[in-house]
Amino acid sequence: YVETLARPMTGRLNEAALARACTEARGLALDTIAGCKSGHLGLPLGAAEIGSALFGYALVYRTEDSKWINRDRFVLSAGHGSAFLYAWLHMSGFDISVDDLKRFRTLHSKTPGHPEFGETDGVECTTGPLGQGVGNAVGMAIAAKMAGAIFNTKEHTIIDHVVACLAGDGCIQEGVAAETSAFAAHCGLDNLIILYDSNDVTLDAMGSKTQSEDTARRYEAYGWDTETVDGHKVLDVLHAFNRAKKNKNGKPKLIICKTIIGKGIPEVEGTNKAHGEAGVKFADAARKALGLPEDQHYYVSEETRRYFDGHKNAMKRDYDEWTRTFQAWRQAQPALAQVLDAAQKGELPLNLMDRVPAFPADSKPDATRNTGGVVLNVLAKEIPLLVSGSADLHGSTKNYIKDVGDFSRDENGGRNIYWGIREHCMGATMNGIAYYGLFRVSGATFLTFSDYLRPSIRLAALAKLPVCYIFTHDSIGVGEDGPTHQPVETIMALRCIPRLDVIRPADVEETAGAFVVALERKDGPTALVLSRQNVPNLASISPQERREGVRCGGYIAVMEKGGRLDTILLATGSEVQHAIAAAAELGDGIRVVSLPCWERFERQPQEYRDHVLPPSCRRRVAIEAGVSLGWHKWIGLEGKTVCVEGFGLSAPANHVMKEKGITVENLVAVVRALQARPFGLARTLR
Repeated sequence: YVETLARPMTGRLNEAALARACTEARGLALDTIAGCKSGHLGLPLGAAEIGSALFGYALVYRTEDSKWINRDRFVLSAGHGSAFLYAWLHMSGFDISVDDLKRFRTLHSKTPGHPEFGETDGVECTTGPLGQGVGNAVGMAIAAKMAGAIFNTKEHTIIDHVVACLAGDGCIQEGVAAETSAFAAHCGLDNLIILYDSNDVTLDAMGSKTQSEDTARRYEAYGWDTETVDGHKVLDVLHAFNRAKKNKNGKPKLIICKTIIGKGIPEVEGTNKAHGEAGVKFADAARKALGLPEDQHYYVSEETRRYFDGHKNAMKRDYDEWTRTFQAWRQAQPALAQVLDAAQKGELPLNLMDRVPAFPADSKPDATRNTGGVVLNVLAKEIPLLVSGSADLHGSTKNYIKDVGDFSRDENGGRNIYWGIREHCMGATMNGIAYYGLFRVSGATFLTFSDYLRPSIRLAALAKLPVCYIFTHDSIGVGEDGPTHQPVETIMALRCIPRLDVIRPADVEETAGAFVVALERKDGPTALVLSRQNVPNLASISPQERREGVRCGGYIAVMEKGGRLDTILLATGSEVQHAIAAAAELGDGIRVVSLPCWERFERQPQEYRDHVLPPSCRRRVAIEAGVSLGWHKWIGLEGKTVCVEGFGLSAPANHVMKEKGITVENLVAVVRALQARPFGLARTLR
């Protein structure tokens, strides 16, 4: 029976050692959560045998090289059970000490309340919002399939790992898990294994209060293989995981592990009270019942430490064998090795901006979504691991990469992803692809539908993922489709997310600059907000000024004439043309500032910001085809806005713009009214 286990690391399976590790992992969770009087005991106690099977035997990893490209990925989708993950990472030999466990949920610790990517060795992604980890795992599995298709050869296989995800009832209930699970099956991700900690409990009540489905049959209908096991029998979990890992039949695998939440605390186990820290007051009795030393907290026996030391040594033999294969691959495939090295370092070609040719000065007006498609295809030739996709809108978002194929169950090497009408799936899987660490990923939909993936955008920003969102149809300029498809509040809502760059370019060259800086960015996501309506090429400004202006977030598009600065007009996107036209009509003293990315502008030195927006000039007017909320940050209390304060209308775009006052004529009128007002008195113009 033991000989059937895939890639056995220890030769003989030491059941007693795995059982002992379960007990001590439960003790670590009890002590960790009791120590800070905060946390979630239910999962760490209920899923201990799952952790033992995975970290004690089944997963392939290397603690001394925790970013090893061919490690098995483990995602804790039920991130509230973080004490589970920290305990097993500690025992496995990752860089988490007993002191780190003692600092659980404290300021600047390596053991935050929910796992955070980049903060803790061995944590593959930031989880906590339920279901997101399922989507992240699907994205990682897509990236692994794609990487295998690109880098593996007939002679050398360097990527063949699996992605394992531990999810709870809450994760499985979430819509994002449903979207991504359906997509995983459609893509044939047989390298994905979800272990469902099925304890029939949610936070508020027993699971029967809110769910009555047959989850196994639902997943089988998606196209998954399913198996149900006793989650408290290590060998049953291990054997099921082994079958799932070996079975490359084009289907992802769901292992339903029936468990008792809070196992080991009889006062709360099996009830929703076990979910959080309600069992903490019984911790001492629980530790005693487990047979743990009463006078030694955070206890891990020497036997367990020796077991994991031996397990690491056994895994090293497998790692060393892979290393020999990898070195042979490098010698045989120097060009591929160069691509892989650059990807792992996050390196892009130098002078990327210069690789996008300038657009002809006499080019006809065009929508920035169309320009974006042109620029994306130029950059895709320079960045071999650039991936793009759309939520069933390639024909409208214009972000299809030519000549690189489409990712599918039959073509894993394609770099275009068809997510279907699954925006939340797109967002969560894009994060997973970014967590994987090799690909630059972008995905597209209409701006108004960005709310469908907002939770994933927020997590990308929190985790500093270099994800690129392409949001088209950016305003009431959408026209006839009407207010359901005309975003007015959406761009401001995106600007509220910390660490998310939101770029709304004005023309072809600003669009070129926007795509380049978005892909160059390594420390967070970027949302590119593009128009459906045509905009002119602002050829009176040099291409370099426009592109570098986007890099800085804002720049002087038109310098005031006459030697005296009287009024500053600020604009983004399709309204920059109106500001320039208004300045020409208004005459001397009018400066126009294009402010495509507020976040980038804020990161500039104060000296630069004051150069573009001199504090001495308080007469300012902003124009943007969206709500005015937020603009007073730039125009001050005495400034005015020409914005859209209500929903749009169903009519041709020019009619809607005129109805809502987004015109040169209205902007000029507002400026003249402001100029006529005795300045220095803050009062509302009507």
